[in-house]
Order: sequence, then C-alpha cells, then structure tokens
Amino acid sequence: MKGLIIAGLVVALLVVMGISGYNSLVALNENVTGKWSQVENQLQRRADLVPNLVATVQGAAAQERAVIQSVADARAKLAGAQGPAAKAEANDQLSGALSRLLVVVENYPTIKTDQNFRALQDELAGTENRLAVARKDYNDAVQVFNTKIQSFPTVIYARMLGFGPKEYFRAAEGAQQVPQVKF
Repeated sequence: MKGLIIAGLVVALLVVMGISGYNSLVALNENVTGKWSQVENQLQRRADLVPNLVATVQGAAAQERAVIQSVADARAKLAGAQGPAAKAEANDQLSGALSRLLVVVENYPTIKTDQNFRALQDELAGTENRLAVARKDYNDAVQVFNTKIQSFPTVIYARMLGFGPKEYFRAAEGAQQVPQVKF
C-alpha cells in the first residue's frame, strides 16, 4: 500500500511539473511573439513615415529620382518581408536608401530648413531609436526562450510539445560597413 501511495505521489509530482513546465514555455513563447510584434510595429511606423519624407524631398529635388525610387523600392520590400531574417535584410536596404536620401538633402539646403522635413526627420530618428529598443527586447526574449528549451529537463519535452528555437533578429551581412554613397 505504501508503495502505491509513493508511486502515486511521484506521478502526481511529475504531472504538476509537466504542467508547470508547459505553462512556462507558453508564457515565454508568447513573450517572444509579443516582442516581435513590437519590432514589426516600429518597422511599420518607419515605413509609414518614409513616403512623407520622400515627398518632401521630391518636391525640392526632382532630378534625384533614382535615390527616391530606391527608397520606395526598399520600403516595399520591407512591407512584404516575412520573418526576422527577411525583415532584417529589408530593413538594412531601407537604411542604406535613407542614407542616400539624406545625402541628397545635404545638397539642397532649402530642404533642411523646411519645417515639415525637419519634423519628419525628427520623427524618423525617434522611430529608429524605438526600433533599436524593440529589436533588443525581441532578441533578449528569444535568448531567454531558447535557453529555456535547451536546458535540462525542459529539453526532454519541449520539442515533443512543439516548442523549437526562435530566430534572432540579425543585421544583414555587411551591415557593419558604412554605406558608400555616390552620385
């Protein structure tokens, strides 16, 4: 009888630990998903600001069509990108295109003094800062999740329950290099 009670307690303990472990994985998974939503939110905010910035520059620098088109193309690619790797690559392309656009602005001092342009530039700078924070928060959540599912004893049941590693938001290869802007 005593053996049955001990066996029952061990089984009950294992069930409670399993439920607790599963709930922990669900919470960590949802945290990663929520953080990724914030990255996408900031990427969308950035993409929404770009057309206004381009329109302001376009009015004063009509002959710089290639630069303006590259910004529009990069924005479209970002809007269609799926997953952290594709979003990171599209984000890097948009950053490069925006850098070239700002060089155009340097060549047209009247744009820099335009109040609308300055306000848009400030909003874009703020968005860039929020985007950097959102990417860091997302990567931190991914690190916690990935560590949890690879740690013992969670590693034993995490994959069986459908929890696999999450992908980090990484900068595209070559992002460490300063873009060369040439006209």
